[in-house]
Amino acid sequence: MDGIGWFTYETLRRICKQHPEHEFIFIFDRPWHPDFIFAENITPVVIGPPSRHPFLWFIWFEYSIPRILKKYRADLFLSPDGYLSLRSRCPSIPVIHDINFFHRPKDLPLLSRWYYNFFFPRYAKKATRIGTVSGFSKNDIAASYHISPEKIDVMHNGANELYKPIDTVSQKRCRDLISGGKPYFIFIGTLHPRKNLANLLRAFELFSNASAKDYKLVIVGARFFLTEELDRVYQAMKYKSDVIFSGRLGPEELVDALAAAEALTFVPYFEGFGIPIIEAMNCDVPVIASNVTSLPEVAGDAAIYVNPADVEDIAAAMKRVVFEPGLRDELITRGRLRRDLFSWDKTAGELWKMIEKVLQIGE
Repeated sequence: MDGIGWFTYETLRRICKQHPEHEFIFIFDRPWHPDFIFAENITPVVIGPPSRHPFLWFIWFEYSIPRILKKYRADLFLSPDGYLSLRSRCPSIPVIHDINFFHRPKDLPLLSRWYYNFFFPRYAKKATRIGTVSGFSKNDIAASYHISPEKIDVMHNGANELYKPIDTVSQKRCRDLISGGKPYFIFIGTLHPRKNLANLLRAFELFSNASAKDYKLVIVGARFFLTEELDRVYQAMKYKSDVIFSGRLGPEELVDALAAAEALTFVPYFEGFGIPIIEAMNCDVPVIASNVTSLPEVAGDAAIYVNPADVEDIAAAMKRVVFEPGLRDELITRGRLRRDLFSWDKTAGELWKMIEKVLQIGE
């Protein structure tokens, strides 16, 4: 799952179990997996059509959703990925993680771009309250959509409990499997233009040219929308044999791959939160991060910050992690302090507080 998927899974799993006095209707657009039915107070419902296209999104949210909310006499519609129904009269909370599509519309196909930028400002205005995952996103949504900040609540993301350090023997075993035993930098996320992978490849090329060290770059994630520039840069690389595209990894595989890395290189142009940063800190792995959007808010003093548009700046940060005495240990120590600020328990608690505000329960 991506960040929105983990937010949904981790918060609703906790909320449903912690509040057996309430009934939860989980609405799916296809047959559900039993792993998502966390407790006896959950009623799963499938409604059509399967929504994997903007036209189908419109039908699902404007026609199917209002019918099901009315049928079950819902007190509240919670949308963990931000979509709402403009036709429903039910009180609503969308969790709008970020509005990257407002600032970087050309990263998306034309129809998806139009849908997001037409409907999401309207969703924000219709919402009873809005949730988001960073102070940056809160201020951005308020300013861009002309919404009062008082209407928006922040609930920072957490990281799965699986993410923890591994011993040196396990690190060696993992490196043998992933990179032929070589140390490596790692990126985790979708292969999407705003993730800035083209500049990360260019920076790795500079690092490899300037360094006598034999390092790899491991890229974990699936292709998503437009990646022509990434393909072009990769094909032109001198050191492209040192770049490893692993595709998606399961949670256990991903934990080991991250915990055995030299550093996380996470340099997107735009990010609403950046869960891999917290995952890396939980694994005692240093972080190289962009100095823009939400990332300084998340990483605090526990990262090396770079300008995502400056390839030499990214490469210099990679060199610092490898060559600067004591820096890796210092970043790990700071990360151990920083990571304690974030947990899915806290996220779920903040989300439930917002639900209580809307329904005026628990007072």
